[in-house]
Amino acid sequence: MTAITTPTGAAPAMGPKSSPATDTWYLTGRKLRALVRQPVVIAFGVVQPAIWLFLFGELFRKVIDIPGFGYHGSYLAYLVPGIVAMNAMSNNMWAGMTLIEEIDRGTLNRLLVTPASRLAIMNASVAEQAVGTIVQTLIIVGLAMAGGARYPGGMAGVVIVTVAAVLVGIPWGALSNMTGMLLRSREAIIGVYTFFMLPLMFLSSAFMQPDFMLGWMQAIASRNPLNWEVQVGRSALSAAPDWAGIAERCGGLLALAILAVIISVTTFRCYAKNALSSGGHKPAAQAPQLVQLPSVGSGSPGGPAQTARARRGSPLR
Repeated sequence: MTAITTPTGAAPAMGPKSSPATDTWYLTGRKLRALVRQPVVIAFGVVQPAIWLFLFGELFRKVIDIPGFGYHGSYLAYLVPGIVAMNAMSNNMWAGMTLIEEIDRGTLNRLLVTPASRLAIMNASVAEQAVGTIVQTLIIVGLAMAGGARYPGGMAGVVIVTVAAVLVGIPWGALSNMTGMLLRSREAIIGVYTFFMLPLMFLSSAFMQPDFMLGWMQAIASRNPLNWEVQVGRSALSAAPDWAGIAERCGGLLALAILAVIISVTTFRCYAKNALSSGGHKPAAQAPQLVQLPSVGSGSPGGPAQTARARRGSPLR
């Protein structure tokens, strides 16, 4: 009788149960550690907003004296919420570049075969962008203070500006990630950035009071999420904040951010399904099995008793 024995591996040890919250925590830590190793990324991200801040702040500083402008303070202080909004949008719009790089390197596909939650993988990207936005917003506010801007709203106003910047950045980060997953083209992300960035900035009150705009521009500005952030920041930093308006616009930004994350996660689930079904995950090759052949009589062509190694599934001869 032929005896076939196969080695039996020990059952894998069961680790602690994971959840989307714990997965998000660990994956966010992974991304932030990579960000800390390259602080120059955050520093260079602030260069352009700083140039805009001081260039426009000096170039249009007399605008504040136009009758009817209606802002009590320097033009530099008026400009800060708009520059913060611009930086939040710009910083988050490049999130898709990182995603494409992870796809090209195979890092994302390796994450797909782990027990990590799909929601956590996308949440980690959102959290990383949020941390970068917070740091850069505080740097911009500090630079403006060094340049002479004053904020009667105090620290509470700065906190509200920072929160609004994070909220306005999330939809653009989600849009960038969706573009990266669907088109996997860096040129497409640059095109989306170019299409939205400057038009939305100039169709807001970032540089000019809405009353000085044409009617159709005012109508667009009232529905422009970037303008919501600008108005929230400007009101929060003022001596008499409009808390009802701040709550209303922050609620709109929060709803838009949640909707964008839901759409982004849904897109990512579709990407993950296609990646795995197209061979993104290949099971590890099984080790060859030892098959012991029975003793063969002396009259057999094989000679005396022998043991041969054969792979599982090979016919016995």
